[in-house]
Amino acid sequence: MGDLEEFFIRDTFAQAAGIRLVSIAPGRAVVSMEIGEQHRNSHGTVHGGAIFTLADTAFALASNSHGVPAAAINASITFMTATREGTLTAVAEEFALNPRLATYIVTITQAQERVALFQGMVYRKTKKRE
Repeated sequence: MGDLEEFFIRDTFAQAAGIRLVSIAPGRAVVSMEIGEQHRNSHGTVHGGAIFTLADTAFALASNSHGVPAAAINASITFMTATREGTLTAVAEEFALNPRLATYIVTITQAQERVALFQGMVYRKTKKRE
C-alpha cells in the first residue's frame, strides 16, 4: 500500500462519510461517495457539507501527492444543482504549482452531470533554510 493510500485511510472523517478512493496520481485524485440517508439535509437533498467534504478529500489527496506536506489555506465551492441519490464523484486536478503554494480545481459530478465546483489553495511545507 502506498503512502497516499495510507494517508487516505488515516482520514477518519472521510472514512466515516463513506468516501472511497478511486484513483490517485501526481497532482490528481478521484474519490466517490454513495449517497445515503446520513448525507441528506432537511430538504431531502444531499447536504452541502457532505459535498464539500467529498471535494475537500480529493483536494487533500491531490495536493499531498507530490510528497510535500500541504495544508489548505483557502477553499470555496459553488453548488450548481441539488441531488438526492446515487453516487457522487469528485475529480481534483492541479491548476498551478510552485514551491510554496498550489491551486486545485475539483469538479463534483453525478452520472456525468456537474453538481458543484470547488477551488482550493494549499501552503506547501518546505524545509527551512539554514
